[in-house]
Amino acid sequence: MIEEQFAAECLGPVEEAVRRAAAAEIMPRFRALTADQVAEKNGPHDLVTVADRGAEAHLTAALTALLPGSVVVGEEAVAADPGLYTELAGDRPVWIVDPIDGTRTFVRGDEGFCTLVALAHRGELLASWTYAPARDRMATALRGGGALLDGVPLHAGSPADGAPLEIAASFPFHTTPAAKRALLRLRAEGVHTRPCAGSAGLEYVEIARGGLDATVFAWENAWDHAAGLLLVAEAGGAHATLAGTPFRLAGGNDLPFTTARDGETVARVRHLLLGDHPIAP
Repeated sequence: MIEEQFAAECLGPVEEAVRRAAAAEIMPRFRALTADQVAEKNGPHDLVTVADRGAEAHLTAALTALLPGSVVVGEEAVAADPGLYTELAGDRPVWIVDPIDGTRTFVRGDEGFCTLVALAHRGELLASWTYAPARDRMATALRGGGALLDGVPLHAGSPADGAPLEIAASFPFHTTPAAKRALLRLRAEGVHTRPCAGSAGLEYVEIARGGLDATVFAWENAWDHAAGLLLVAEAGGAHATLAGTPFRLAGGNDLPFTTARDGETVARVRHLLLGDHPIAP
């Protein structure tokens, strides 16, 4: 395992690298994209821009220089080489990068997008950075060292007694019938659900600061979740897959999975998702 001292020492340098990448590659193109700078990957809901690719390349160079021998598992790199994802289960230190989490939001010209970076080793998250450049807000987390938003400690707390749960439930457009039934069960029990705002990373920030009770996600790309899972955990929150096990960065999770302000809320949401019987495919 990487020395935890390194994870602590790299908090500042990585934050600087993330800010530089956003300033150089993302913000100059915000609300200034041309049609030829946006492309589809797996359909109209899965977009990539020159800003995504430029920011990931910028971060790849900076992060691997900070930690020689490390590897970057980034959304765009994996799109080009799916085999790179297996590094998450390997022995090398891994930087997990989503250069623009919420690309469709970015393309629309809305501010609700962020850059996500997490450092992991052998499946364990050590540190994370969530930066919303259009709002200039930075959330960081260090394993065993707490979570901060703009330098202020984050405490997720617990939902108010008797109040309906507020959940962001984001099921992909190719969602299974089982996922749809799970969402209907939540609503039938009086849980207030809304679609994810477009950026998983920013939803995790909301949980960590106590502004949202839980999320339910039905996909497991590590770059969408790694930074936020550590942020919520260090703010006192919890998470679990449908099977009740921790989320595995390398994949193979029982979905959907839940992240919430506390363990009791995770258990409650999971029970509602399961109903009387496990969800069939």
